Amino acid sequence: MTNPELSPEKTHYICQTYVETKAERNGQSGLKIAKQLEYSTASEAQNRAEREALSKDCAGADAYMVTEDRSSGEVGDPSFLVRLGTVPEFDEF
Repeated sequence: MTNPELSPEKTHYICQTYVETKAERNGQSGLKIAKQLEYSTASEAQNRAEREALSKDCAGADAYMVTEDRSSGEVGDPSFLVRLGTVPEFDEF
């Protein structure tokens, strides 16, 4: 059996929520990150995102996973498990 502490890669499971920002001078409102929570499994992150998205204060929620290269510290692009409500476009992420 492989020891996960010795593995060169680590997977992070994240629930990230968003709130709407007020309109600025240009008249456009936007989104900002409200919460960013890490979990041990994909299902835990997805379940939390689903619960958070039901909150009246939450504009939207993402559950995603990213892989970190432990030797370099580099993190890959997110792989979304679920995207709920109003969330930023991927290129804004």
